[in-house]
Amino acid sequence: QVQLVESGGGLVQAGGSLRLSCAASGSGFSINVMGWYYQARGKQRDLVATITSGGSTNYADSVKGRFTISRDTAKNTVYLQMNSLKPEDTAVYYCNTVVQHIYGTRGYWGQGTQVTVSS
Repeated sequence: QVQLVESGGGLVQAGGSLRLSCAASGSGFSINVMGWYYQARGKQRDLVATITSGGSTNYADSVKGRFTISRDTAKNTVYLQMNSLKPEDTAVYYCNTVVQHIYGTRGYWGQGTQVTVSS
């Protein structure tokens, strides 16, 4: 019922910036929360940032002050502005949403987009 389309990943030098986008489409849902998670090679998937439908945000300590999550509610789209990128930010970044269906809540994942930060 919900599809997530991600874009914006790529290769950037340390200290540079990238902006990730994730748009949710489908029918029969309303968004409770959207967020970004990252997974480095051989590691588990961890939280980067989340934003609720009311605009409340939460960040991993490692990205506070560097990354900003935002959303366009009309487009069901979430963004992650990544500044002052570090090599340790290199990972696959996954969009996630938890939505409200008529029958209850359900989570969905995007396919991931690679972010590579060179030193």
